[in-house]
Amino acid sequence: MKIKSMLLGTAAAAFMTLTASSAMAQDTRKSAFQCEPGELYAMNVMVSGVEYWFPVYEMFKQAAQQMGCETVYTGTPEYDVNKQIATFEQVLARQPAGIMVHPMNSDPFIAPINRAVEQGIAVVTFAADSPNSKRSAYITSNNDREGAAAADAIAEAMGESGEYAVLENPGQDNHDRRVSAFIARMEEKHPDMKLVARAASNQDPTKAYNAVLTMHQAHPNLGAVFMPEANSALGAAQAAIETKADIKVMTADVNAKILDMIKAGEVFGSINPNQGIQGYMGFISLFLAAHPDLIDPMNDYKRSGTNPMMVPYIDNGYAVVTAENADDFYWEAYLKRRGTKGIEE
Repeated sequence: MKIKSMLLGTAAAAFMTLTASSAMAQDTRKSAFQCEPGELYAMNVMVSGVEYWFPVYEMFKQAAQQMGCETVYTGTPEYDVNKQIATFEQVLARQPAGIMVHPMNSDPFIAPINRAVEQGIAVVTFAADSPNSKRSAYITSNNDREGAAAADAIAEAMGESGEYAVLENPGQDNHDRRVSAFIARMEEKHPDMKLVARAASNQDPTKAYNAVLTMHQAHPNLGAVFMPEANSALGAAQAAIETKADIKVMTADVNAKILDMIKAGEVFGSINPNQGIQGYMGFISLFLAAHPDLIDPMNDYKRSGTNPMMVPYIDNGYAVVTAENADDFYWEAYLKRRGTKGIEE
């Protein structure tokens, strides 16, 4: 009996050792969705101090960290396509595995993006596209749906009848789409809403301020103004306050100042893309584009020599921000809750 017990104990110990070794092997086996040491992914933008980019990068960075990758936030602080391209070229020289870029204008970025792809560096665009380039994927909120949602909100608030105007930022693809969709929705679904004025504010609060004052002087019954970005809303709202008229300022994107103004009733509302999903899914798309060997779709990618990770459009969704939910969109509060350093890491 003693020998039998010893044999059983030895067998149990051997089994436990084998099981532990197997578990350790599984734990140390590298996932296909893991970066090599030093594998770098960059995000590149224009007007890099604009708060919109920060939550995008926060989730871009989180996805990268979960996969053991390194990231860097890059771009120009200015609204200048040539200066943005210069920063794109600078990060390209670091030979990252991939770059997620918001191209300020579509066509000027065709050559830089194509040059990156030809060097074996994956490129994904976000929030604005360069569709004629060799980028692998494009992730954004549906700008047409955003513009339509803004139009519906304004028309409902004005009782389906009244005069409205738009401020524009010509040449930036996503902004152009929002404005076009806003006007088209009014014409299609809200025929008693009349477009009486439009002006280019180019994301400049002072230009927006002056434009809205001029619009109101020419059209005293002006009831609403829509713009596709938040900077112009700062000036437009100030002008609306000074006219003492009930001009509903509707915008897209948010920052702390805009949120404060929404809560105070100085800005009617904003359409805000789901920036976190934009960044997270943007990184996943970029990683797959940089590692095309991970996927093998049933198509002609081998024959054509293209990257199998080709996704023309990914919709990250959006939210309508009003006084009721504005508290959920403050960047500093979000960053404090998460305990990270934002774009500084």
